[in-house]
Amino acid sequence: MPTTPEYRDYILDLLNAIHPISDRKMFGGVGIFNDGSMFALITSDDIFHFKVDDSNRADYENAAMPQFGRMPYYQVPAEVLESQEELRLWMEKAMEVARQAAKKKKK
Repeated sequence: MPTTPEYRDYILDLLNAIHPISDRKMFGGVGIFNDGSMFALITSDDIFHFKVDDSNRADYENAAMPQFGRMPYYQVPAEVLESQEELRLWMEKAMEVARQAAKKKKK
C-alpha cells in the first residue's frame, strides 16, 4: 500500500515551513530531498524517517526509535513532529548527513 496523500501532505507541510524541500515517489513511499540530496523518507506504511550517520544516530537510539531495515534512516519520534524547534534541529542534522554522504560519493 503506498503512502497516503494525507500523511505525505502533513509531513511535507511541516518540513516546508522550516526549509524548502522537494519530494519524489519511490517504491510506494516518498523520498524527501534538499538540494538534490535525500535526507528523509516516508515509507509505504506512513512512517517518517530521517537520514542518520554516526553524528546523529544516538538521538534516535536514545529515543528507542527503529532503523528502517538496513538503510541509514531511523523513524522520527512523534514528539519531534510536535515541536517546530525540535523538528528544525533534527531536520538540519539529517540534511547535513545527506550532504556529507553526497560529498563522499563524489570522491
